[in-house]
Amino acid sequence: MSDFLGLKKSNCKNCYKCIRHCPVKSIKFADDQANIVSNECILCGECFVNCPQNAKVIRDDLPQVKELIASGRPVIASVAPSFISEFGATNFSQVKRVLQKLGFASAEETAIGAGIVKNRYQEMIADGQHPLIISSCCHTINTLIQKYYPGALPYLADVLSPMLAHCQLIKEQNPGAATVFIGPCISKKEEASIYGICDVVLTFEDLESWMTEEHLVIEPDPADESGKRPRFFPIPGGIIASMDTADTGYSYIAIDGVENCKAALKEIEAGGLSGCFVEMNACEGGCINGPATTTRHQRSIAGAVKVRSFAGKEEFDAELKAPLEKKMDYIGVRAQIPGEAAIKEILSKMGKTSPEKELNCGSCGYNTCREKAIAVYQGKADLSMCLPFLKEKAESFSDKIISNTPNAIFVLDEDLNIQQINQAALSLFNIPAGADLKGTPLVRILNPTDYLNTMVTGRNVLDKKYYLAEYKKYVAETIIYDKEYHMIFSIMRDITDAETKASQEDDLRRETAEITDQVIEKQMRVVQEIASLLGETTAETKIALTKLKSTIQK
Repeated sequence: MSDFLGLKKSNCKNCYKCIRHCPVKSIKFADDQANIVSNECILCGECFVNCPQNAKVIRDDLPQVKELIASGRPVIASVAPSFISEFGATNFSQVKRVLQKLGFASAEETAIGAGIVKNRYQEMIADGQHPLIISSCCHTINTLIQKYYPGALPYLADVLSPMLAHCQLIKEQNPGAATVFIGPCISKKEEASIYGICDVVLTFEDLESWMTEEHLVIEPDPADESGKRPRFFPIPGGIIASMDTADTGYSYIAIDGVENCKAALKEIEAGGLSGCFVEMNACEGGCINGPATTTRHQRSIAGAVKVRSFAGKEEFDAELKAPLEKKMDYIGVRAQIPGEAAIKEILSKMGKTSPEKELNCGSCGYNTCREKAIAVYQGKADLSMCLPFLKEKAESFSDKIISNTPNAIFVLDEDLNIQQINQAALSLFNIPAGADLKGTPLVRILNPTDYLNTMVTGRNVLDKKYYLAEYKKYVAETIIYDKEYHMIFSIMRDITDAETKASQEDDLRRETAEITDQVIEKQMRVVQEIASLLGETTAETKIALTKLKSTIQK
C-alpha cells in the first residue's frame, strides 16, 4: 500500500475498476481486496477517482498543518494556480483572506514559482545543449519516466517544480517559516516528502473540508488583479503559453493524460526526435482536472476559461537564489517477467488454450489475457478474476447438473413462456429428445394455474404432490418466483413409482382387512353354534379378532 494513497478494505467490492483505470497496473488483488503496489505506483490518482465504492483514501495531512500553525511558527501557503477554477474565486485575495482566518501567516500563488521554472526552461532552450526537453512540473510524469521509461530520462528537465521553486523562494524571503502547498494533486505529497523543501501538502478537498469545518466561505472581492502569464500553467499547453516561443527553432508540443504521455515516451525512447519542447501533464484536461479536486467530474471547459481570463501577459517579479536543479535518478520497477512457457501454462489454467480463446475483454482490469497471465505470475492477480472463464466454468457446471439430474427442470419468463428445459423434463412429458420448446407457452404442456398464483401471491410452492392425468405420472413440484430477475423456476420430481407402490400397499391392506372380516364372520358363526360349550369365551374371541383386524389396517 502507498504511503500517500490507501484503501478502506471494507468498501472494496472486487469490481476491478481500479485495475482497469490504473495506467501502470500497480494494483495487487489478494484476499478479495485491491491493494496498491507502492514501488510501482505513480500516484496519478486514477484508482482514487474511479473507485465506485470510494474505497481509496488520500493520506490526511490536515492535522499536521494545524499542529504547525499551533506551534507559533509562521506558516505560509503556496496555492496552486488551478484554485481559480476550484473555489469560485475571482482573484487570489479572496483565497488569501480565508487562509489567514484559518491561521496561516500569509499565502501566495504557486504561479510565482511557475514563472521561475518557465524562465529556466527558456534558458535551456536558448543554450542549445538540449535537443529534446520534457517538462518536469508534474511529479506523476517524472515518476512515470523514472520507473518505466529510462530511455527518456536524459531528456527530463532537471528543474524544480513550481511547488518546490516557490516554497524555496518563500523560505529565502521568510527565514524560519514553514511552507504548505495547497493544490489538486496527490503525487505532490510524495514530491514534498522526497525533496524536503515543502513541509506539508494539502489537497483542495482538504482545504474545502477545513473551510466547511470552520464555516468559512469565499467572500466577494471587487479587486482587479493584473493578469500574469505563469497562471496559464494548470491547463493543457499552459506552460508553453507562458513561454516566449517565437524564433527559438523549437517545436512545442503539449500532451495531457497518462496514456497519451506513455505513447509519447515510447516514441521518444525510439529516438529520432530533436528540437522539441514537450509539455507533459498526467491529468487529462490539465491540473484543473486533478484527482483531488471537487470539480474533476465536471466539464473542464469552464475551468479553462476561468484560467485564461485570470492569466495575462505580465510576469511576477521573483528571483530564486538557490539552485533550480532537481536530481531525478532512474528508480525502476523490479517486476519479474515470466517466460513464454509459464505464460502459456497460466493461460491454459484460465481456459485460454488457443489464441482464439484469448478474448482480451478487459473485464479483469488488464488489457489482454497475456497481461493478466503475467500479473498472475507476479502474484498481483488470480485466476478467478477472469470473468468469461468463470462464466464458462459456471455454465458448464450448471449445464452438467441440469443435464444429469433425474429431476425435471424448466425456467419460465413472466409471460409463462419456456426459456429453458432439461432432458429429464422432456422425458417426463413424453416429448421427443432434441425438441426445441424455448419461447413456447407453458400451457402447451402444463396447466399454468400454480405458476400464475405464485407470481400473484409471491408465495413459492414447495414439494406439492399431484397427478398428471395426461402423462399418467405422479409428481412432486417446487415452484420458485424470482421477482428481481423476472423468472420462474420449476423443479419436478417423478414420484410415480413411489406412489404406485404406496397404492399397491393400500390395496393389499384393504384385501387383508376384507379377508379378516370374512374370517371373523365365519368364526362368529362357528362360535354361535358351539356357544353352549364355550360360553363366556365367545366375547373374548371376538375382541381378539377385532384387534387383529385393526392392527393389519394400520
